Amino acid sequence: MARALRASAQFSLGASLVLALSACSGCHGSPSPEAPAGSSTVTGTGAGPTVATATPSVPAVDVSKPLTSKWLMGYWAGYEAALLPPEAVDYGALTHVTVTRVVPKPDGTLTTTFDTDNGLALAKKVVTLAHGQKRKALLMVGGDGAHDAWVAATQETKRGALVDALVTFAKANAFDGLDLDWEPIDAKDEPAVLAVAKAIRAKAPELLLTVPVAWAGKPRPFYGDLAAVVDQINIMTYVMAGSWEGWKTWHSSALYGETKETPSSVDAIVSAYRGAGVPTEKLGVGAGFYGQCWRGAIEGPGKPIGKATIVASDQAISYANILTDYLPLAQKSGGAKWDEQAHVPYMVFAAPSGKQTCNFISYEDGRSLTDKAAYVKKTSLGGVIVWTLAQGYVPSEPPEKRNPLLRTLRANLE
Repeated sequence: MARALRASAQFSLGASLVLALSACSGCHGSPSPEAPAGSSTVTGTGAGPTVATATPSVPAVDVSKPLTSKWLMGYWAGYEAALLPPEAVDYGALTHVTVTRVVPKPDGTLTTTFDTDNGLALAKKVVTLAHGQKRKALLMVGGDGAHDAWVAATQETKRGALVDALVTFAKANAFDGLDLDWEPIDAKDEPAVLAVAKAIRAKAPELLLTVPVAWAGKPRPFYGDLAAVVDQINIMTYVMAGSWEGWKTWHSSALYGETKETPSSVDAIVSAYRGAGVPTEKLGVGAGFYGQCWRGAIEGPGKPIGKATIVASDQAISYANILTDYLPLAQKSGGAKWDEQAHVPYMVFAAPSGKQTCNFISYEDGRSLTDKAAYVKKTSLGGVIVWTLAQGYVPSEPPEKRNPLLRTLRANLE
């Protein structure tokens, strides 16, 4: 789940990338309260429309056939069950569905409410339906806000109990694997993270093990060691901008185009993790089915921040909400834009607009995800994760068009 970050310490990422962050970025976890109501090259040419549409095109794809060349893992959150019931998940488009979440307790036991009423029953239903379509179901462990619980539960005297609890719960509820969501992984946490992954692998070698990791910072050699133990390492390449010292306004998930003052892109952080020893085939990137709402940034990306700030993102600025509340306004005003260098769309409004009173919204659409999928194939990465499935679900459309972003990824990862 997305969380705002504070400036605290500098580090480099690739050539001339400098960040100042303190907590996890693009985090996964529990529901968040709704927020109160280098230069970019913007062009009118390219491979797709220059003005976004509130009725996105959805590619035709046979989701009865499994995707075999890459993984496409989507997170289903219990707290979003009203938006996306288990029966409405587009399981066929996925290779894996990851159910959020259980959380370690300091004594090595687990909190298994799944952040909602009747959470375990809902989680079991997702697993059953996924298996009915021959897709894998994983259990997310931890996430945003669970860092201290991870630390306490993986102390040497508690680690065995935690591993037993995780393996027992996963097997009892027919999960195919565990998504170990330790956020953030500080340098001092590395021995414990590696130890718990190794212990789970030894106890239950049949379980898939995946780990989502941060986009910020210079990955350490630890990640290469971790990759030798787990099946996937997925970079949470969303919410990659903020009103931080030394930055200019920027995109949530620029594919390319990083500069000293806009120091984030998917390509840069992928290169950094590969440099840390993570094999390309075990490395994935993220697609956020939500955007970032800036207030005060009336000129869009690559501009001095001044007093501008991000006021909403995960959940409040879901893709479904963008289609309803923002794209129609941007279409009318001519504020829907495409950044040819960063390969992402955005919207600008001269006056604060929409429910969250935004001036600049960075987000993903079908065109940007087509480019991201092409990048995954070109660079031989393992696949893509989606946070979250519910935020890209449009129930007002016909069944085959209700998951436009997911179907776009599925079609273009073939």
